[in-house]
Amino acid sequence: MLKLQKVDVAYGGIRAVRHLDLEVFPGELVSLIGANGAGKSTTLRAICGLVPLAGGSIEYQGVSLAGKPSYTLVRQGLVMVPEGRGIFPQLTIEENLLMGAYSRSDAAAVAKETQAVYAMFPRLAERRRQTAGTLSGGEQQMLAMGRAILSKPELLLLDEPTMGLAPIMVEKIFEVIRGIAAQGVTILLIEQNAKLALELSQRGYVMESGEVILQGPSIQLLHDPKVRAAYLGE
Repeated sequence: MLKLQKVDVAYGGIRAVRHLDLEVFPGELVSLIGANGAGKSTTLRAICGLVPLAGGSIEYQGVSLAGKPSYTLVRQGLVMVPEGRGIFPQLTIEENLLMGAYSRSDAAAVAKETQAVYAMFPRLAERRRQTAGTLSGGEQQMLAMGRAILSKPELLLLDEPTMGLAPIMVEKIFEVIRGIAAQGVTILLIEQNAKLALELSQRGYVMESGEVILQGPSIQLLHDPKVRAAYLGE
């Protein structure tokens, strides 16, 4: 579904991503882990066309993404929940959710799925008329996830969905990710909690200084001595 070949991304004279090869197959949940500054978020931004490539290629469902404006990708089923959530703080919760469905014309289905999001996140239902900027960090992450669900993703890119959240909220967000994957949505997950990410995913990639240094089945990475020492605190 997603294929990156020899991808390079540069900021000024600095190569943030170097010769990156990465694949995600339909129905997979793939994790991308590494230290801060390893190039993980830059990789997702490159996939979405938010930063230009200095080299290499990116294909989504067999078609090159070169030259495709970012705003056209949602209609193709490629959706990202960015680091920092990217909600619209002056809009209400309900208005934020409906922004996720802006490209859809099936109003009845959108209304039904909005209720399903509210059932998934009761806190959002209770505050649906409240402006999103007044929500806690965890509630804003719920909102960002709900908005992404209403975009009907085929491939969902999640950039640090649990950053800064309390442990109980981390559990909730991972429960939601698990549920989205169970519905057949393909997911590429960047997550600071490497252990949880690898336990949830089928395959994983480890990035360091802009390069993939390890890849393989998640269970194999969980038991790799280098991964355990560097990212699992063991």
